[in-house]
Amino acid sequence: MDDSVLIAVLMGGPGSEREVSLSSGRAVLSALQEEGLSAIGVDVIDTVPVLPERVGLAFNVIHGTFGEDGALQGYLEKLGIPYTGAGPQSSELAFDKVRSKLRFVEAGIPTPAFEILDTSSEQRFPRMELPYVVKPPREGSSVGVHIVRTPAEAEAALEDAARFGSQILIEQLVEGKELTVGIVGEEVFPVVHIVPREGFYDMSNKYPWMGGSGATDYHCPADLDAKTTKIVQEVAMEAHRALGIEVYSRVDVLLDSLSNPYILEANTIPGMTASSLLPKGAMAAKPSYGFGALCRRIGELSLSLRSSDAPS
Repeated sequence: MDDSVLIAVLMGGPGSEREVSLSSGRAVLSALQEEGLSAIGVDVIDTVPVLPERVGLAFNVIHGTFGEDGALQGYLEKLGIPYTGAGPQSSELAFDKVRSKLRFVEAGIPTPAFEILDTSSEQRFPRMELPYVVKPPREGSSVGVHIVRTPAEAEAALEDAARFGSQILIEQLVEGKELTVGIVGEEVFPVVHIVPREGFYDMSNKYPWMGGSGATDYHCPADLDAKTTKIVQEVAMEAHRALGIEVYSRVDVLLDSLSNPYILEANTIPGMTASSLLPKGAMAAKPSYGFGALCRRIGELSLSLRSSDAPS
């Protein structure tokens, strides 16, 4: 990929992760420009973004709604503009935690036991025994996610999750190490171990720069033996492939006390600042990727996949 290709870095978006996306977008834009590539930033406000003429690649860094659920990908395909990352179908599948869980079960990929609660039904509380995790199925960055350990916590958690839709995913809590694995092309990066200093890996611990009071330590490569590392990386790649994800993703895994891995989800537009988790894995890979080289690699793989669809 050379500087004759005009890259539009799409950031922001209309969803709840807008501020996180703007941070990722600015970092990617700066990294691409430092690589000597021709790149401009586009702040996407609504679902009909206006792109500059002669765009040869849309680098999609819109997390969550619109950017990660397949809608933007479908829009760009209608325009004939190549874009980075997963396509419409795989994006939509991975973004929906209920649909992706069902696909994991179908593929025999280990994932925590779960229940789907419909807020329009008469059933107010899950049948699942405590402790469990309450999640809106179509949000990212832990928006609306709650760990429920007591009956007293359940009502507020379910009420909050219900703000995001009529379905709520209830997932059995797996106590253990929180891990994540980056995948670019056919390459699986070293495992990252996420250790919040307090509580769980929520918005406050993920993004203290957004006003949160939390903090998190990251260990990459994770302190796992070679056998366990291989198992975690293999199951992450199985999840990536089961969802049909193109180009790259970051797969979240829980490892219980017996070293059994459980797939939580695959993120098709993971955080993309220089300190985000996918770049941490890339930096620890052999050979390692600098942040700019990682962005370039994602762009090159995406262009190779989709350049035949580019406008003439």
